[in-house]
Amino acid sequence: MTSSSRTFILRSRRVVTPEGVRDAGVLVRNGKIANIHSPDRIPSNVDVEDVGNYVLMPGIVDTHVHINEPGRTEWEGFETATKAAAAGGITTLVDMPLNSSPVTTTLQAFKQKLSAADGKLHVDCAFYAGLIPGNFEDLEPLLDAGVLGVKAFLIHSGIDEFPNVSEDDLRAAMPAVARRQMPLLVHCELGSPAPGSAKISQYRDYLSSRPPEWESDAIRLMIGLCREYACKVHIVHVSSADSIPQLEQARGAGLRLTAETCPHYLYFAAEEIPDGDTRFKCAPPIRGRDNRERVWDGLRQGAIDFIVSDHSPSNPALKCLETGDFQRAWGGISSLQLGLPVVWTEASKRGFSICNIARWMCERPAEFAGVGKKKGKIEVGYDADLIVWNPEERFTVRGSELFHRHKMTPYEGKKLLGVVRKTFLRGKKIYEKNSFVGEAHGSVILRS
Repeated sequence: MTSSSRTFILRSRRVVTPEGVRDAGVLVRNGKIANIHSPDRIPSNVDVEDVGNYVLMPGIVDTHVHINEPGRTEWEGFETATKAAAAGGITTLVDMPLNSSPVTTTLQAFKQKLSAADGKLHVDCAFYAGLIPGNFEDLEPLLDAGVLGVKAFLIHSGIDEFPNVSEDDLRAAMPAVARRQMPLLVHCELGSPAPGSAKISQYRDYLSSRPPEWESDAIRLMIGLCREYACKVHIVHVSSADSIPQLEQARGAGLRLTAETCPHYLYFAAEEIPDGDTRFKCAPPIRGRDNRERVWDGLRQGAIDFIVSDHSPSNPALKCLETGDFQRAWGGISSLQLGLPVVWTEASKRGFSICNIARWMCERPAEFAGVGKKKGKIEVGYDADLIVWNPEERFTVRGSELFHRHKMTPYEGKKLLGVVRKTFLRGKKIYEKNSFVGEAHGSVILRS
């Protein structure tokens, strides 16, 4: 789709730029940021949309989203996921190679993915390839087709079509990934989940079934391979603060290692999760209060680079709420629309600023995904992907008001801080006041 040709200025007393928050007018022309004017230099011959004291921030870049289309569209799909993204202030997302069917492990499957997305994107969307045992011959053509990175699991993914890899599989694939300067994204748990026949209804039992040592052992393996192959390695959804010293040491040694965490690890604590409430099941699991605070410290210190949703929806029946069985329930949390207020609610309590939010949720994930020269900042020449939000306004989460395909959420009834008012994609307003503006005009992003 083409960018909007409209020329206008978005004026705010709180514009979040890489240099800090300032009073300014952002000139948008042909879908790009053409200038940033101080208040006394705003041109008089251009339409101005003044949003007052609301924050004007870059659109959020979420590099960890499971959209599940094609094949499992009854779980989620491009139409519903990208609407929820727009309502949550996300203007760019990257779709994981599972839980769609087929999984994105061949070039043909990637072409099916692109076809399924056609005409349904409300925000811009990129894609990852999947690494599984036996797809090495398919991997290189897939890497050259425009994906932004490669995803692998070190433990069962929950989807039989996407089995976990061994160290030998990683060694076979990493040279090809490294040659292309792509990131290898890894679900880091090394262990064997208990057989599915044993019911687990108490959350503490589920938590102990996936101990932090699994995460630490897996990260240790990936650090060694990162060093050996000089390959970009990215640790997805860090849940255990015990792993932070390893991440710090790897960074200090100059390794090309990055890491992310997710809103649910920054908001919830194991002590607060009711037994049998499988809405909270995810893998790795949500850990204790002390661990949560140490994960926040990891963000503060820079050991963890950024925050993404890991939006992992399913049909509600798969969450096994009636039986409360954490062992059988699908492990994933739907939070695409809620990431900004969840993170801001907790970040503001701990003294972090809106500039921290912009770095963790806009700038750094854009850089990681290779789109950091056009996304993630309010800067001249960048795409006019912009959101207007009120960081002082509170609201109560009602699942029925979310745009995800399914409304079940562990955030139900929570009071959060921060309301998205408007979302612009390449200069075109796509969301305002709980409504979508115009037709879907998101674009596919392919690696050049």
